[in-house]
Amino acid sequence: MAPLPSPGDGPPGAAERPRIRRAVPADLPAVAAIFAPYVTGTAVTFAEDPPSAADWSDQLEDADAGGLPFLVAELDGEVVGYACVTPWRPRAAYRHTVEDTIYLAPTAQGRGVGTRLLSALLDACTVAGIRQVVAVVADDPAGAGSVPLHRRLGFEVVGVLRDVGRKHGRDVSTMLMQRTLH
Repeated sequence: MAPLPSPGDGPPGAAERPRIRRAVPADLPAVAAIFAPYVTGTAVTFAEDPPSAADWSDQLEDADAGGLPFLVAELDGEVVGYACVTPWRPRAAYRHTVEDTIYLAPTAQGRGVGTRLLSALLDACTVAGIRQVVAVVADDPAGAGSVPLHRRLGFEVVGVLRDVGRKHGRDVSTMLMQRTLH
């Protein structure tokens, strides 16, 4: 197996190194603005209504209460991406398994920001005692970069769920990817 890229690796000509940090409430309007076009224009997410900044506040509070990472990436002081994890399932035996979420503003795509952000998220998961990270990737052209991004960081495809979602008038399948942290 090839070595995993270091968090500083990015494509040739990548932008300056993004600042990756824990999300704070002031970031949530930017998080909402990044996510909304994916909700309204793609099947990358199965959400059908864009969450408000107040909705995101609940998710940030849940992450903080559960000791789970919720990170943002900044370029030139502007939030251009976010990544977080949520519990995989509610039953106690799943407590060391989470599902990741990562979204970037169009201006941050193809600049190495996603690799750095997901790498930082995985590091934070390790510190939090998480053992397994699952990515559920929808079969939509707008999310074409998600599978290679996750593969670069050691995720493997472990299954496909066919036609489990319906959005914008079509059935959508999802690919399950998984990475063991420790």
